[in-house]
Amino acid sequence: MTTSTLSTFIFLALLFHSTNAAIFTIQNKCPYVVWAGAVPGGGRRLNPGQTWSLSVPSGTKGARIWPRTGCNFDGSGRGRCQTGDCNGLLQCQNYGQPPNTLAEYALNQYNNLDFFDISLVDGFNVPMVFKPDSSRCTHGISCTANINGECPAKLRAPGGCNNPCTVFKTDNYCCNSGSCGPTDFSKFFKTRCPDAYSYPKDDPTSTFTCPGGTNYKVIFCP
Repeated sequence: MTTSTLSTFIFLALLFHSTNAAIFTIQNKCPYVVWAGAVPGGGRRLNPGQTWSLSVPSGTKGARIWPRTGCNFDGSGRGRCQTGDCNGLLQCQNYGQPPNTLAEYALNQYNNLDFFDISLVDGFNVPMVFKPDSSRCTHGISCTANINGECPAKLRAPGGCNNPCTVFKTDNYCCNSGSCGPTDFSKFFKTRCPDAYSYPKDDPTSTFTCPGGTNYKVIFCP
């Protein structure tokens, strides 16, 4: 392969990669500040009404976007959040600490499909909608119930509602052995947000797909 041919191939590969990136539009409709966290992506302060646009490469998996609340960062981007904290950094490099409502996704996977979900396996802190921004794929996921206000006493946390695994750390709730079922606590979440993950084995009713190349919206307090 000649140098010019190689350069053309690299250019076309990069062009294909960029044109197949998914755009995630993250919007804060809450009446309070939310610090969005994203892996990949980092993080950003979103005042009420503000929007953050993320371009995520095709093939990305194990990714998530989540709201953080009660944050305070210094000029270097170090500090702490009451919910969803990611090792004290404004620009998240790791997942957030429970409780936090999660928008999870994997792009261009099996059969060139995107897989996406809202998960309450790490608890709940902010109401959320996660939906495709496309006419060819229209099924979104909503979790907007008053979970913080109705949270069972044993799961309550400052600024949010914990999942029972976080509190009790037992196999019954965490499914570490791979064998577990719904519990009264997981049913609390499921009855309020039927399309969201309520415990780790809640796949059949909680994972959704769109064709690869779809763009998405994540809305806090829709």
